[in-house]
Amino acid sequence: MTGRSVTLDPRTHAVRADIADIRLADQVFAPHYAVPMPQIVTVPVSLMAARQDGADVLAQLQPGETFEMLEIAGPKAWGIAVAHGLVGYVDRSALDSGVRS
Repeated sequence: MTGRSVTLDPRTHAVRADIADIRLADQVFAPHYAVPMPQIVTVPVSLMAARQDGADVLAQLQPGETFEMLEIAGPKAWGIAVAHGLVGYVDRSALDSGVRS
């Protein structure tokens, strides 16, 4: 990063106080950066504003959509709903890496 860190909207940019998308490293400072891991949504799932139950729903993701996962925290995954351009949490059980062994 060169210069000062800029303030980005955390609803549309994967940045929190503790972690940020590696693609934002030239814009923001974070203690940790993560490389997005593309996942495929396998069942309809809500993109939530926070990991807690009852959080605001930002969007409904449909099977086949891509979710760029940046963090796993228990049963939730945090990342980017690519088709919606939004950042939030989903139930991890609704995702599949698409990688077959």
